[in-house]
Amino acid sequence: MMQLTKAEEQVMQILWDLDKGTVQEVREKFENPRPARTTVATVLTILENKGFATHITNGRANTYFPTVAKETYSKTQLFGIMKNYFNDSFASMASFFVKENNLSIEELDELIESTKEELRKEQENNRK
Repeated sequence: MMQLTKAEEQVMQILWDLDKGTVQEVREKFENPRPARTTVATVLTILENKGFATHITNGRANTYFPTVAKETYSKTQLFGIMKNYFNDSFASMASFFVKENNLSIEELDELIESTKEELRKEQENNRK
């Protein structure tokens, strides 16, 4: 999967939050100073060309929809970071984030227990 530029990712974050939107609706979600309407339109066209979005035309306005789920893109980016920066080691990546966020032993234990519980739930759902 292609990686998005910062501008493309900003627009995609908004489009994921909206589920669908016109150029103006996407533009309105930016903080001030907002980018020009033509800039947002250009980025949406690029996202379409990259396969991340599509549109339908309603009169004179296009309504854009994401074609790649946020979770799918996030997962791809996360695994890319793990591969490129942490020698494909989840343990190294997790250790880095624990150190960077200065987690206490108690917070780390809570994180482990929370993860175990989510894995248990996922396994139960897969059995159904």
